[in-house]
Amino acid sequence: MYSLFFSLFQDATPTQEEGGLAFVSLFQIIKDSGILGQIIIAILFVLLLIALYIFIERYLTIKKAGRIDQTFMNQIRTSVLAGNIKHAEGLCADEDSPIARLVEKGIQRIGKPLRDIDAAIENVGNLELFKLEKRLSTLASIAGAAPMIGFFGTVTGMILAFFRMSTEQNVTPQVLAGGIFQALLTTAAGLLIGIVAFIGYNLLVANVEKVVFKMERSTMEFMDLLQEPSSKS
Repeated sequence: MYSLFFSLFQDATPTQEEGGLAFVSLFQIIKDSGILGQIIIAILFVLLLIALYIFIERYLTIKKAGRIDQTFMNQIRTSVLAGNIKHAEGLCADEDSPIARLVEKGIQRIGKPLRDIDAAIENVGNLELFKLEKRLSTLASIAGAAPMIGFFGTVTGMILAFFRMSTEQNVTPQVLAGGIFQALLTTAAGLLIGIVAFIGYNLLVANVEKVVFKMERSTMEFMDLLQEPSSKS
């Protein structure tokens, strides 16, 4: 069983020159880290691609959700006060944003008690928040899992190094280099991906909070608008 486990590392042979190790490229280091090391690096690379895709896709989506015409609420105000509810609904339909969908739901409930309108808007707001936070949990998982996978590569790399130390009669740096390559490379890759995913996650969360603030502000403006006619009467 032990021979089967350590056979995963059989490709971990460092590049050599007369007088010591040769200067090797990153690709060569990955190649010299053994089969298990290459599998770990491949997993980390896939996690990096997933993290970058989620960050870019969510960043663009959240930025788009936070954009709204400054005159939107003024136009809604004018239409509602004039009693032109259909025009107000059309304005919301033309504006593809969470804020517009919140206001549209409120307009559709005009005539009902304010508590019912507020509850309907809150329900839509929860749905919009769920859409904005889509895949953020995956990005957070990558931020935590990538360093752990990298540390797993570190442990297996050190196991390889000590295994070679125990089996070779003449222990040289070249003998230990394969395991050390794997240990250091997987640690560095895991930490790098974890840091990138962690920063990306927190940046996206901050942007979601900004959109939520705009949604709440617009909701308050709309609810105040519904009470305006009665206050003037």
